[in-house]
Amino acid sequence: MAAWKSWAALRLCATVVLLDMVVCKGFVEDLDESFKENRNDDIWLVDFYAPWCGHCKKLEPIWNEVGLEMKSIGSPVKVGKMDATSYSSIASEFGVRGYPTIKLLKGDLAYNYRGPRTKDDIIEFAHRVSGALIRPLPSQQMFEHMQKRHRVFFVYIGGESPLKEKYIDAASELIVYTYFFSASEEVVPEYVTLKEMPAVLVFKDETYFVYDEYEDGDLSSWINRERFQNYLAMDGFLLYELGDTGKLVALAVIDEKNTSVEHTRLKSIIQEVARDYRDLFHRDFQFGHMDGNDYINTLLMDELTVPTVVVLNTSNQQYFLLDRQIKNVEDMVQFINNILDGTVEVSCSLLSIFKSSPLMGCFLFGLPLGVISIMCYGIYTADTDGGYIEERYEVSKSENENQEHIEESKEQQEPSSGASVVPTVQEPKDVLEKKKD
Repeated sequence: MAAWKSWAALRLCATVVLLDMVVCKGFVEDLDESFKENRNDDIWLVDFYAPWCGHCKKLEPIWNEVGLEMKSIGSPVKVGKMDATSYSSIASEFGVRGYPTIKLLKGDLAYNYRGPRTKDDIIEFAHRVSGALIRPLPSQQMFEHMQKRHRVFFVYIGGESPLKEKYIDAASELIVYTYFFSASEEVVPEYVTLKEMPAVLVFKDETYFVYDEYEDGDLSSWINRERFQNYLAMDGFLLYELGDTGKLVALAVIDEKNTSVEHTRLKSIIQEVARDYRDLFHRDFQFGHMDGNDYINTLLMDELTVPTVVVLNTSNQQYFLLDRQIKNVEDMVQFINNILDGTVEVSCSLLSIFKSSPLMGCFLFGLPLGVISIMCYGIYTADTDGGYIEERYEVSKSENENQEHIEESKEQQEPSSGASVVPTVQEPKDVLEKKKD
């Protein structure tokens, strides 16, 4: 009886799971060639996939959950998927070069999703990009609500101006990463101090920073640098994204499962520097920690011990290491200042050598390979050439002997004086040898 009940329970669970899968799939539309003609009627979030792709298969249940969630909250965004191998011309038209590729299609615009492949992150992307490019903040209550909801967001304060035009251009490019708002000076919190108007601000880490064209350069580049929180738990994806910012990454490489003092101390030091020296270093440095050294060792083609502190240039894989352990915050600050003034020796990964100087990289690796190749060729051909020379010598020796035989036969066949001279015909080698015998 008990066994029958267990079997019935398992069967019920399996049925529920199958029904959930069917329900989820029902909110994701399978797209075909007709999509090209009528896609402008709606906003679409599309997964371009290949049936044989392992990453695509891993994304499929998450994508079904995205479709269900978007439908349940009444989002205007429709969720679909397209087999890019069956409809390759359409996929190519949308610039699909790998699988899976996630795009939000809004009118004639197509936005690439490059974030983590989780349900919440994908839905957040869809909400952000499908809405208004610049969202107004009409009241202080709305402003405070946005601060609680978003860890990082940008605000333009002021009226029409050339700065606003630049802000709109930057937003159209970077909306895939972060939110953009506009507000009047009256709506801004009282703790915000503005030296001039109009202004662009970024709110993050429970504070704010004001864009300064003289110090920060191009607005779009500044936004791209400041779209991250000052301290982050790093992974391979974040390090890749940080490569576009131009910032150096001060990283505590630790084992998060290890609760020893040395591991927790280095993490705390980096956090404290990120918090207390924010105004001094935020333009040039990003701070964080990484669990384990597998990824960083692969990236740098080096063997970093755990725990340790490394300062990484993610744009070219160059990095800085201290020849001793970081003892305290002051020690870390001194290390950073030494990097800024150029007194710390930079280390280079193999990849950075090829990026910074392709000719030097080819020389360093091509020269040893060339020498080894020549040595191997010499060893391989030494015996072959020796045999050939020896064989050629034997042949030459045989030819000389044959020539002597011919001359002897000529002397024997010379006519007496006064006789007519008749040309002699050279006889075959075997005949000459018989005569000699």
